[in-house]
Amino acid sequence: MAISAQNLHRLSNPKPNSSLRSSLFLTLVVFLSLTAGTLFLVPFRNPASTASAFSFSSATTISPDRYFLNLRFPHRRVLAVKSDPLRNRIDQIRKQAADHGSLSSSYASYARKLKLENSKQLRLFAEISRNFSLLISDHRHLLDPSNPIDETSLRRFERDVKDRIRTARTLIADAKESFDNQLKIQKLKDTIFAVNEQLTKAKKQGAFSSLIAAKSIPRSLHCLAMRLMEERISHFDRYADPESPPPALENPRLYHYAIFSDNVLAASVVLNSAVKNAKEPSKHVFHVVTDRMNLGAMQVMFKLKDYAGAHIEVRAFEDYKFLNSSYVPVLRQLESANLQRFYFENKLENATKDTTNMKFRNPKYLSMLNHLRFYLPEMYPKLHRILFLDDDVVVQKDLTALWKIDMDGKVNGAVETCFGSFHRYAQYMNFSHPLIKEKFDPKACGWAYGMNFFDLDAWRKEKCTEQYHYWQNLNENRTLWKLGTLPPGLITFYSTTKPLDKSWHVLGLGYNPSISMEEIQNAAVVHFNGNMKPWLDIGMNQFKPLWSKYVDFDNDFIQLCNFGA
Repeated sequence: MAISAQNLHRLSNPKPNSSLRSSLFLTLVVFLSLTAGTLFLVPFRNPASTASAFSFSSATTISPDRYFLNLRFPHRRVLAVKSDPLRNRIDQIRKQAADHGSLSSSYASYARKLKLENSKQLRLFAEISRNFSLLISDHRHLLDPSNPIDETSLRRFERDVKDRIRTARTLIADAKESFDNQLKIQKLKDTIFAVNEQLTKAKKQGAFSSLIAAKSIPRSLHCLAMRLMEERISHFDRYADPESPPPALENPRLYHYAIFSDNVLAASVVLNSAVKNAKEPSKHVFHVVTDRMNLGAMQVMFKLKDYAGAHIEVRAFEDYKFLNSSYVPVLRQLESANLQRFYFENKLENATKDTTNMKFRNPKYLSMLNHLRFYLPEMYPKLHRILFLDDDVVVQKDLTALWKIDMDGKVNGAVETCFGSFHRYAQYMNFSHPLIKEKFDPKACGWAYGMNFFDLDAWRKEKCTEQYHYWQNLNENRTLWKLGTLPPGLITFYSTTKPLDKSWHVLGLGYNPSISMEEIQNAAVVHFNGNMKPWLDIGMNQFKPLWSKYVDFDNDFIQLCNFGA
């Protein structure tokens, strides 16, 4: 490129105010001159001399147009990066075999950790893992990339791998329960749920069976009642009541007892034990009330021997004419179809719907014998005080000291049964009902029926029978309490009960085997409350002698009915 003399003159003699622009222009001119010279010289270089300066492999080619400032770049062929599809297939099969072999080995190791050395699963997993290793080892020639691929060997290898994978997966699926903790937990939960369902069902059926065993009449007891009744019919005049009752039956200065029962043997034990432990039996009067069906048997039983001068009255509750459905709420409610269906449906599933309160479905709670205790002032209008005894108690001491207790104007003398949170009013009544919640304290202490000393004068003053009728009528639909006589008793005598010393009345011999013998020996009265009555086969053997020693085994009728001593 030629530069004119005029331009050179201008470059060498710049104007003072254009020096920077002239420097930039000179730099650009020099750069363009060097670039043009390089491009002009490159095509005329010798390719051979250039090739001798560098050496490349045969797989690389150098184009003569790739030179730039004495540098060159290789050009790779496209086919050189293509892979063999059979080789990829072999690699995938080998990887699957190796993965399943490792998985089987892991299960085997975990089985050893769980101390399952002798289990079949451990042996199978170890064998599967070895099979995968042997299979890969046997086909090493096929897996070697330097060896040609035989498609027949490849298909056989693939088939063997698939068979072993199928076997491994089947074994893993079968053994998953033994190794999967979450599955174990879920299975355990399912098992616990199923067992609880079975337990609940068994408890219901057991409670129902226990109820039947406790409330059914034993053959020997039925035999005794029938033989006594036969004796009553055969010798009617011998056991007839006197035309006028003895004056002692209404003498308020004597010690009067009320026993309401349809069990002739149990009633006789109560009377025998009370008379035997009384200091002056002739001053004791026993009022035995039963139903019409058992009246004859009771009359015979208590006239077969002399009770050391004690006075005994035997009557049927039907003889008290004021006890009718127009006056007694229980008798009126018994005529209700709903109540009859509740008690007398003969279906196991209905009887066991409410296991906790199943005992209250017992029709005995509708028996008038159970509710007579609320009519004592009307049954014995000339008496001032009376001792009520259940037919499942045994008297162990003289009880006349009860008549000397100052009742402080209270109606009912009873032993309290509460301790801690147990046997409080809240356990007997429905405190979600507004009327119950308003009138009673849920923490009030409960007491027991079985031995209760009643001041009949205070009873009449407090009008307790009227109170009982009021609450019994409100509870016709069983919304205030479950059935039975204790809840209405707790309500009727809520503020009129005097607590007695616990030694007067020890309870629980029909359900609690842990009662101490010292406590029993110090008790004036022991009570076999619960299902395990002493006259039943299910009675507790350690307590039976306390009751059986008052059974009159010398009685001919008792001997005929095979009562064991």
